[in-house]
Amino acid sequence: MRSKRSDCAGNAHSCYVIPVAQEKTSPPKKPAKTRADVALVDRGLVETRSRAQALILAGKIFSGERRVEKAGESIADDVPLELRGQDPPWVSRGGLKLDHALDELGIDMTGAVAVDVGASTGGFTDVLLARGAARVYAVDVGHGQFAWKLRNDERVVVLEKTNARHLTAEHIPEPVDAIVCDASFIGLEVVLPASMALAAPGARLVALIKPQFEVGKADVGKKGVVRDPALHEAVCTRIRGLIDGLAGWRVIGLAESPIKGPEGNKEFLIGAVYDG
Repeated sequence: MRSKRSDCAGNAHSCYVIPVAQEKTSPPKKPAKTRADVALVDRGLVETRSRAQALILAGKIFSGERRVEKAGESIADDVPLELRGQDPPWVSRGGLKLDHALDELGIDMTGAVAVDVGASTGGFTDVLLARGAARVYAVDVGHGQFAWKLRNDERVVVLEKTNARHLTAEHIPEPVDAIVCDASFIGLEVVLPASMALAAPGARLVALIKPQFEVGKADVGKKGVVRDPALHEAVCTRIRGLIDGLAGWRVIGLAESPIKGPEGNKEFLIGAVYDG
């Protein structure tokens, strides 16, 4: 604390010192931080978090010269973010998976009436439309996630708050030419049979295999990741057997997803055809 001498000129006996409080200086505030995917939306670089996550996983988001590797990475509000390269055309990262699988498995969707099981934001639906599907029934047990541009597309029938395990011809009143599936927190053995029962002869199936939802809890590691290649192989073999075991269905191939799932889970896409 500093001191200030009072005006005591001419009177030494009455002179006293007045203490003066020292001003405190606050340390400079650190910039607030935000998740990378949220920051991209907040700054107007993308429309949705799903789109942001797809771009990050595709390696197209940079902070200065450093590539942003994870959607959950904390980005200071004063740090620049930049999109480099061509923007993936799909409304969510799921589109990258199906687009890759259709090429790898040689599956044509032109003119198809398709069912998208676990539609969520609509990445698979987006790809189906781009590949020439005539109509897509977008099925999801949730609601409010489906992309606006797809919701307004006359070729799309949105079936929100609909459990895919209980699909019937009342939900989909026409022959089904294609079924695609990207479901979470449920195994394919449980979620697929109802939609596959609606398939017309010649129908195609492409389903995303997520090992973390197919193995037992004891085989799931930290953060819900299945890392053991032997478990990946066992899951794919089991799913192949299940589909091949359904009357009229045969597996035509298996492709590894071009991008990993949440927390780095390796995923696979299986293709099949219904011979009737």
